[in-house]
Parts: sequence; structure tokens; C-alpha cells
Amino acid sequence: MKNIYIIGVGLIGGSLAIDIKKNNPDVVIHGISRKDTTLNQALSLNLIDKKATLDDIENADLVIVSIPVDATVKLLPSILDKISDNGLVVDAGSTKVDICKAVENHPKRRNFLAMHPIAGTEHSGPSAAIPNLFIGKTNIICEVEKTAFKLQEKALKLFADVGMRMRYMNPEAHDKHIAYMSHLSHISSFMLGKTVIEKEKNERDIFDMAGSGFESTVRLAKSSPEMWTPIFKQNKTNVIETLEEYISNLTQFKELMKQDNFDAVFKEMKDTNHIKDILKGIN
Repeated sequence: MKNIYIIGVGLIGGSLAIDIKKNNPDVVIHGISRKDTTLNQALSLNLIDKKATLDDIENADLVIVSIPVDATVKLLPSILDKISDNGLVVDAGSTKVDICKAVENHPKRRNFLAMHPIAGTEHSGPSAAIPNLFIGKTNIICEVEKTAFKLQEKALKLFADVGMRMRYMNPEAHDKHIAYMSHLSHISSFMLGKTVIEKEKNERDIFDMAGSGFESTVRLAKSSPEMWTPIFKQNKTNVIETLEEYISNLTQFKELMKQDNFDAVFKEMKDTNHIKDILKGIN
């Protein structure tokens, strides 16, 4: 792959650009964005080699779409219209059902690979891009059987070379599992931040009293609403289901405290400590 086009040179797109370029110095990275200021910043940070437009995609060996999922659904069919028969388009969206449906009957469906690299930080934009973001991270691949083998083979090697391990899943299973493992975490963080802001009117008190526990729990509340609102909208059914279960557990915990049943409170927390065994070895 000599010509790689990245649509959306932010945290994920920019970090992929850094690591792909490190492993493949001869590759030319082209950046595409709605905002010229974004491309100028990406150039100044050496994330991309050249600016490009959607009309240039016909020259691409690989197109990486890393924009909000609602924009991906709208733009993906026209991107596939422009890709050559030997080119591949991949997306990095956090939802997969709507994205896969958007191109399920496209004549160039074989030129598309749906994926979700589960990596990131709470930051956004070109300046958020960092090297080695994907080492040891899982890349969920959906409907791999619908992508031309020779095209997927090259792309999967490219992503494995930057440190990702591949996991294969259908779009429905992906969206259900990711609602629990990612989407609920973001909502919890946003709502914790909201609760503290509403109750602690003095911002200095928040700053002075915020310990590491609060800081780590509320970290995701710094994430981009422009990115996350479309994700919640596309995965609404699964997210609501996870919220109902989460709220039920919170309500039960509150009732145990109201009843002064702290033996049960202890047991709830002790049983949940098992999560550390499940997550052992991550990061």
C-alpha cells in the first residue's frame, strides 16, 4: 500500500497515521477533512504528507474513515463509489450495525472492511494523536467474509503491525457488547461530572478536593459530545438496556444503605472485586 487516505485526522486517524508511517516510511499519507485548519495542523504535526479531497480517493490503496458515526453512515456509500477496484475502505466507528447496513447492497461492498479499534483517550483533534496507541489493543472486525480476501489480508497485516490483535464478530454482537464495555462507561462519567458540577457550585472546591479516584472516573466526561451523541443515537436500544440494568444496581445499592445493611454492601463490593481478575493483564 503506497497511498493511504485518512478521512478525519484526529485521535484515531492521526495515531494510525503515526504508526503506519513509522512501519512503512515509503507510504504517502493523505489527509481529508471538512476544515482546512485541521489539515494544516495535521501537516504541521507531521501526521500527514499531503492534503487531499474526496475526489482524490480514486488514487487510494487504502482509505481510513475516522469521523463521527453519523457522518460515516452518510459518507461511506459515496466513498465506495470513488474507490478503485483494487482499493479498500475501512472505518473505525464505535458502532457497526448502521454502518454495515449503509453499504450492504453497494456494488463495491467487497472493497469495504468494517472495524473498530478499541483504543483511545478522552482527547480529540490532531493534537491528540499519539504513537503506539494501538499496541496490545483489540481491533473488532465485522463481516470479514464480505470483504475481498486479498484486500482484507493486506489491511489486517497493516493493523497487526501497529500492535493490534484481531477479534471477529457480527455487527449486532459488537454493538451489544460495546454498549456495556464502552458506551455505558462514558454515560456514567458524563453523569458523575454533571452531578458534581450541580452540587459543588464552587469550582475551586472541585479542583482542591478531586482525588485520583474522582479524576479517573470522570476522565471520560472530557470526551467530545460531537462524537458521542451520534454513537448513543445509533446504539440507542442497547445503551438503554445497559442503563436500565445499571440504574437497577444503583437503586439496589442505595436501598441497602438506607436499610443500614452494610454487610450486604460489603458483599456487593467484594463480589465485584472479581473484575480485577477479569481485567488482569490489560494495559
